[in-house]
Amino acid sequence: MLFNSQGLGIIFGVIVGTITTAFLSLLPEISQTALIIGFTLSFSSSYILLRIVAEFLFFREINSIHEALRGIQQNDLSVLDSSNRSFINPLKKINREIADYAEIKQSEIEELKRMEIFRREFIADISHELKTPIFAAQGFVHTLLDGAAEDKKVRGKFLKKAAKSLDGLDLLVQDLLTISQIEIGEIKMHYESFDLVNLCAEVYDQLDGKAEKKEITLTFDHGKLEQIFVNADFQRIYQVMINLVSNGIKYTRKGGTVSVKLEEDDAKVRVTVSDNGRGIPAEDISRIFERFYRVEKSRSKEKGGTGLGLSIVKHIIEGHDSKIEVSSQVGVGSDFWFMLDKGKPAPQIKWDDEDDYIDE
Repeated sequence: MLFNSQGLGIIFGVIVGTITTAFLSLLPEISQTALIIGFTLSFSSSYILLRIVAEFLFFREINSIHEALRGIQQNDLSVLDSSNRSFINPLKKINREIADYAEIKQSEIEELKRMEIFRREFIADISHELKTPIFAAQGFVHTLLDGAAEDKKVRGKFLKKAAKSLDGLDLLVQDLLTISQIEIGEIKMHYESFDLVNLCAEVYDQLDGKAEKKEITLTFDHGKLEQIFVNADFQRIYQVMINLVSNGIKYTRKGGTVSVKLEEDDAKVRVTVSDNGRGIPAEDISRIFERFYRVEKSRSKEKGGTGLGLSIVKHIIEGHDSKIEVSSQVGVGSDFWFMLDKGKPAPQIKWDDEDDYIDE
């Protein structure tokens, strides 16, 4: 038995032709030639009609469904035809739904694979980052326990080094907690209107000593405006600016320049942090916001830090419904910028002669 359109067409044609011939034979004086012609015509028309209907409405789509299922089993989605859309043939709808479902599941599988790779890399990175300060502190303490504690100079020196290693470990843990809390939504952005010019000035006051040690010049361009108000989380934006300016100082050559520029339009304020340091290679730009990713692996420990600063910056800026952008050229320098919503100035308070105040 042929389970295809041709076999069904032959069977259906024979049945229709036989029935037609049987009815024609009941007519009086019907000739043998007329019966043959009637059978031939009814058989041919029935065969052609059924074969076309069966082929285009059923068997072709069933074969497509089989190909789609085979492709899914072999993890090959190229055989899926996502262009077929029909409101007449239900099999085409089924084929389309299978293709959509397969694409969704394939994207989920790819995402799971990507997350698995990220998880392995993250575990390896954090193990390495934790191992360094722990082993350092452990080595200093064991040296003291082995007898070095009797010498006051050695004891003080080793205790300071152990304390420094533990401080670095504490900073690493705090940064990890910050990122995790932002990602799961435990840390909410507390929006308020504040003066961004004043915030940047505070950041420069905080990092001025660090810049002086490397003979780096800090410049601040906010146009002719004495105040620029934004609507954001003061503490988090302060943390962002500390990280960006500190990074600029860290990776800029001695005698270089790190600058902050504020520009505003009708609704947004653009914040740009620039340096004329060594720059970032093009192949690394897409990964610098990943946790623990460092462009200079060999010198990362010399530069200090946890490797989480830019990742924290990215999460905080995204928490403000914005995006951190970067442009860099090796040997020329780097620019980091993001946008914040403009805020309203705080109401002015004036005191009258009777020690009452008036909000303006």
